[in-house]
Amino acid sequence: MQSAECPPTQPFVIIIFGGNGDLSRQKLLPALYNLDADGYLHADGKIVLVSRKELTTDTFKSQIRDVFKQKIPEQYDEVIWKKFVAKIYYQTLEATNPQDFTQLKQLLNQLTTHNVDLIHYLATPPTLFGTICENLGAANLNHDNTRVVIEKPLGKDLASSRKINDEIAQHFRENQTFRIDHYLGKETVQNLLAIRFANSLFEPMWNNEGIDHVEITVAETLGVEGREAYYSTTGALKDMLQNHILQLLCLVAMEPPNNLDADSVRDEKLKVLKSLRPIVGKDIREKTVRGIYTSGSVGGESVKGYLELMQAFDKNNTPMTSHRHLAETFVALNVNIDNWRWEGVPFYLRTGKRLPKRYSEIVIFFKPIPHSIFSQKKEDIEPNKMVIRLQPEETIELHITNKVPSLAQDNMKLRSAALNLSLSQAFNSQRRIDAYERLLLDVINNTATLFMRRDEVEAAWQWIDHITRGWESFHYDCYSYVAGTWGPTASIALPLKDNRVWYE
Repeated sequence: MQSAECPPTQPFVIIIFGGNGDLSRQKLLPALYNLDADGYLHADGKIVLVSRKELTTDTFKSQIRDVFKQKIPEQYDEVIWKKFVAKIYYQTLEATNPQDFTQLKQLLNQLTTHNVDLIHYLATPPTLFGTICENLGAANLNHDNTRVVIEKPLGKDLASSRKINDEIAQHFRENQTFRIDHYLGKETVQNLLAIRFANSLFEPMWNNEGIDHVEITVAETLGVEGREAYYSTTGALKDMLQNHILQLLCLVAMEPPNNLDADSVRDEKLKVLKSLRPIVGKDIREKTVRGIYTSGSVGGESVKGYLELMQAFDKNNTPMTSHRHLAETFVALNVNIDNWRWEGVPFYLRTGKRLPKRYSEIVIFFKPIPHSIFSQKKEDIEPNKMVIRLQPEETIELHITNKVPSLAQDNMKLRSAALNLSLSQAFNSQRRIDAYERLLLDVINNTATLFMRRDEVEAAWQWIDHITRGWESFHYDCYSYVAGTWGPTASIALPLKDNRVWYE
């Protein structure tokens, strides 16, 4: 374990609603354990798990101890565990019952006599956000040094997003509201800011004079199993592209902020979102592709198609004769940003389920050389590119053109080679930090830079709504693609229209 760079300065209480759920057990509690082990949590910090399931605190502690041993075996230590588990309390709570919140307040009053920071983490379905915030307000658990953390999805369109935000805003101010996107906590995403704004090598060419196009891919090998109800009304566009991918696009494309404080960074991201050219009219078919996977093979195992899964899930056995009535499992877009820096530079975005590999990456394609002085033709010399891999391994590769070793003087051969920065290798003495560790620590420290502001979320939904309305207006069905392939053929053709190809 490493020691804290910034020792904690004040106690806190974090209350996790949905504390017995998978997100709490698999992500939030292990992240808090690692923070405590590294010295980032105040000795008087408390963690209160609330859930509708009736459990004693001792039973809950015993259960999560088993989870920790399996989830983080390398970090688990009995001495550290005893120190951490002393911070944990469990209370049964029904989110719709105001009386349960009165009992929660009584527990919090017993745990501390300080006017400590209260952090309410809503690891629950969004349909409960408004109700929980209303009950917190009624119980006076929303005072000035209180924060609320909410997970996606923040609605299914602009109208529903505004409704959720309005419900929260009745009880918590905007500067108390932390909208979390775990992608923004990844080390490589943070490093993107350093690459852009701390290196004079890149910033002068980070525009339409130096960059030809940009690709952002979030590929999953998993299907929709276990999430049929959610996916039946959501789809890849709203599940992944509206939040994760657009946030990555903003960090790639934004102007340099004045500094790294929350509003300076978020102001620049908002400008990008407002500069996205709406995809409307004939561009719906020219610049968007949506698909659903059929049965196939992923990782050497046979898997069922999306249509089969949804028909089995539908208890009414409603015939699904058209792909139009299914939410897409794959989406690819050709996106333009209408400002001086990015005029003429296409951004190709794609995400899908049941693809051949699981990875998330950003690829920056620099413009080719204007003229070749070598025997190889200009078009045969591969342009430089930067590949920023976010998962499963966090790496940054800069592909540059090199001479192939040879004694030949009159026929120099050129080939692209990668300068590779692997974070795990370059910093092998450092433990790999999970994104939730960074984000939870920022919430505790009341640092909002990595969290989405309301106007960001709503600007993203406004742009996405143009696409969903276009799909409906033009009756744009989903294409089929075989599980284990890179999506519909139409998605491969998307960059080909511009004489470009996906990087794979």
